[in-house]
Amino acid sequence: VQLQASGGGSVQAGGSLRLSCVASGSIASPNEMGWYRQAPGKQRELVATMSNGGRTNYGASVQGRFTVSRDNSKDTVYLQMNSLKPEDTAVYYCNLMNRWRNDWGKGTQVTVSS
Repeated sequence: VQLQASGGGSVQAGGSLRLSCVASGSIASPNEMGWYRQAPGKQRELVATMSNGGRTNYGASVQGRFTVSRDNSKDTVYLQMNSLKPEDTAVYYCNLMNRWRNDWGKGTQVTVSS
């Protein structure tokens, strides 16, 4: 499985960005696709995931500001990020997990300036 993320960039505080991640290869179900992030000097943390059945899971720091969605027909997961804060600055990683494997994409940088 390969994961290709896009949509990172730089934005001012209060702005919005949308990340996309397309999965290719053999994708077994059930699975969860979503996003994690890692800021400099910090551990990787959950941002948001969504199962192929529609169940979502959000990190506490993004609840209410970020929305995860997916298009199963396109094997794509999205992350709509609103009301961005400087503390959201990190490398964002796409993830696909099922019973047999846990795959990561190359990260995409999100930088929020104050």
